[in-house]
Amino acid sequence: MPNKQKTVKSLISSRVSLAPMAGITDYVLRSLVREYSKTCLLTTEMISSEALTQVKDNNITARGEDHSPISYQLSGHKPQMIADCAKYLEKYADMIDINMGCPVNKVVKGTDGCALMRHPDLAEEIVKTVSSQISIPLSVKFRLGYTFDELNFVEYGQRMQEAGANFITIHGRTRSQMYGGKADWERIAELKRNVDIPVFANGDIVSPETAAECLEKSQADGVAIGRGALGDPSLLYRVERYINKGEYIPPPTLEEKIEILKKHLLKEVELRGEDVGVKFCRKFYPYYVNNFTGASKLRGELVLIDKLKDVFKILDNILVKS
Repeated sequence: MPNKQKTVKSLISSRVSLAPMAGITDYVLRSLVREYSKTCLLTTEMISSEALTQVKDNNITARGEDHSPISYQLSGHKPQMIADCAKYLEKYADMIDINMGCPVNKVVKGTDGCALMRHPDLAEEIVKTVSSQISIPLSVKFRLGYTFDELNFVEYGQRMQEAGANFITIHGRTRSQMYGGKADWERIAELKRNVDIPVFANGDIVSPETAAECLEKSQADGVAIGRGALGDPSLLYRVERYINKGEYIPPPTLEEKIEILKKHLLKEVELRGEDVGVKFCRKFYPYYVNNFTGASKLRGELVLIDKLKDVFKILDNILVKS
């Protein structure tokens, strides 16, 4: 059996990872991030173990030759089912991650995601079962607790480690906060002091400066960047340069963001077809098309357009006017 703890350290050598985001961190976004950062740990969007058992979705499981190191995230609450899915994903993944932090109602109602923080015995059984049946490292992602009255993240992390987890990513909010309020990076330091496996901090990391501040306050081994990468797939690379070499690379200009969006659109259309690909990208417009006069009006126009060439006309017009 490979030394999983030694393997996981090589997978997180850059101290930066792409946090999993359902319906967001797909094959295309992962590929865009990898164009900038060659070493960060990529993580897939959340994959339902129930759904994967029924249908092997090639769009979700697809990976590029250069995507390594990459972790595939699974959700669910049935230990053997998750283990079977993890075993299936081994041919794609360098690591398997179990989602124990998603706060969305439809997820927690099924005892998946952050609901598992209220069922630590079940969570421990999941980790034990999966860890015993895969040869690659296993990680878990969770929050500070379900509510402020249930801040069980330290004991929970210890139990996940004892059950066989090799790596932890922790979002510095409770489930009740969803994505509101401010992530509590200082509390993450409590977890770091009480476990022996690597810990990455997640939440509110939107720039190289906030990444450095988070690392200082959390004492974590690295940072997991989620929403901050939307509209800026170069962010993970820029964070790496800043925390490793003290080199500040400015965020992309409006012109650069529009060009990245055009590439994003092209890749999604190539993956999904024009109709689905263009519609899929609508969720990204607020992150790319912003911070200039008339941006809101243009986004309103873009979400009504189905044809790639027509989207490009508006985007090219932005570049002409800027």
